[in-house]
Amino acid sequence: MNRRAAALCGVAAVMAGTITAVPAEARSGPTGAPRATPSAAAAKATWKKCGTKKYPTLQCASLKVPLDHANPQHGRRITLALSRVPHTSKKRYQGPLLVNPGGPGGSGRTLAGFVAASLPKNVAAQYDVIGFDPRGVGASRPALDCRPGHFAPVRPDSRPATRALEKANLDRARAFAKACATKYGDLLPYVDTVSAVKDMDAIRRALGAERINYFGYSYGTYLGAVYAKLYPGRVRRMVLDSVVDPTGVWYDDNLAQDYAFDSRHRAFMAWVAQHDATYKLGTDPERIEAAWYAMRAALAKKPAAGTVGAAELEDTFSPGGYFNGYWPSLAEAFAARVKDGNDDPLVEAYENLGAVDTAGDNGYSVYTSVQCRDASWPRDWDQWRDDNWKVHAKAPFLAWNNAWYNAPCAFWPTDPAQPVDVSNDSVPPVLLFQATDDAATPYEGGVTVHHLLSGSSLVVEQGGGNHGITLSGNTCLDRHLATYLTDGRVPRGEGAGEADAVCEKLPDPKPRTAKTASASTGATLHGLLGFRS
Repeated sequence: MNRRAAALCGVAAVMAGTITAVPAEARSGPTGAPRATPSAAAAKATWKKCGTKKYPTLQCASLKVPLDHANPQHGRRITLALSRVPHTSKKRYQGPLLVNPGGPGGSGRTLAGFVAASLPKNVAAQYDVIGFDPRGVGASRPALDCRPGHFAPVRPDSRPATRALEKANLDRARAFAKACATKYGDLLPYVDTVSAVKDMDAIRRALGAERINYFGYSYGTYLGAVYAKLYPGRVRRMVLDSVVDPTGVWYDDNLAQDYAFDSRHRAFMAWVAQHDATYKLGTDPERIEAAWYAMRAALAKKPAAGTVGAAELEDTFSPGGYFNGYWPSLAEAFAARVKDGNDDPLVEAYENLGAVDTAGDNGYSVYTSVQCRDASWPRDWDQWRDDNWKVHAKAPFLAWNNAWYNAPCAFWPTDPAQPVDVSNDSVPPVLLFQATDDAATPYEGGVTVHHLLSGSSLVVEQGGGNHGITLSGNTCLDRHLATYLTDGRVPRGEGAGEADAVCEKLPDPKPRTAKTASASTGATLHGLLGFRS
């Protein structure tokens, strides 16, 4: 469930004094959850300035944690990279607010700056906003990079119409899994959601906090729900935006995602049709979609500029399923290729949106490591083949691209763990945000978690299709967020059906003009949510 949407903007890599966790007594996990194994209070964090031009008050620190939390005293230690925007209110301090952008594999250090800058000033002033790179990610050490260049163009066509294409893609998946096993075989058993959750509690202790506040997007919602299961008494407030369905972790979730992305791709085609005066591709969405698939077929035979083949085209357009702010530039590239035979805008769009994983594969390495370890995946490739051709018949846009993205899990070298039952009646009210037409984390996931977390409140963006919906310009959503972070109040029963409150979606974007084309469409939250879930 991980898809690169845009390059992350890195924080200055200034790491401060190392904090080493000191072991203490074990705590028993709640029923249905893994045991919260020994680990305990840590030395106070030492922070140093690492601000950027955009986020000048950022501070950084590092934290040493056990690789294996079941052996905290004598086992190997790894290092987590942390960031902080400190609170400024002298009247009220509400503790640390840990933030996570999803993935798995997303770096959270820059997100701390974004969240602190995007919340109302009087709300942000009450919290230390804490970002962190989960184990294996970014500036944390060791950082995984299993097979650099794994996504370098041009890859085999993702649609395995022949046995040769299927074999080529299977060979790539096996090679990635083998490379991870060769380079990181000693680490892989400990790169998983439960281990990351125990790291979060080590961060809590290092901050000297009895309880944490938490704000997670996408996969970060699952991370937060698992934290609440293992450490219910350590949760003060929790916000989950664009919610993963924990009952489908992870094979079934990916199949469900394929249908949602196909629907979102067709919504993009309808938008292009509405703006025929600009793009001149016609007013019939089905004909426009046919033109897109004809473009895909042509690129499968002859990649644009020797760079953008069929797989790379899917990589380029899938971010449009996350964020409709990308639609104008994607439509321009599409029209330039189809109407004018000009590949330059398409290659540029690929470089900006689709090529994030080509140089290194840290995010993807962590993504596969976590998802392949978290739960069982089919080891019989015949099941993958049958399931994905069935999905493709109804939802062809991303079915096979997504299958190959996850295919290393069919060959993963570690034994799978059991997904965590996140049902919980022991935490304070959790605030959930979900768009009805979200492709990456379909709506049903938000409803499921609403049922599983007793006392939670669900705020729905009706008709919205973006992934990660708070702090993105919808004042209705952000009002509920600010109220909750201020005093813990959640809406109750204001909406119809499952929702406690309903907000209307933001208007779809308009085609770019010469003036707006020079502005970056990725300079938002969606430039930080770089991964598929």
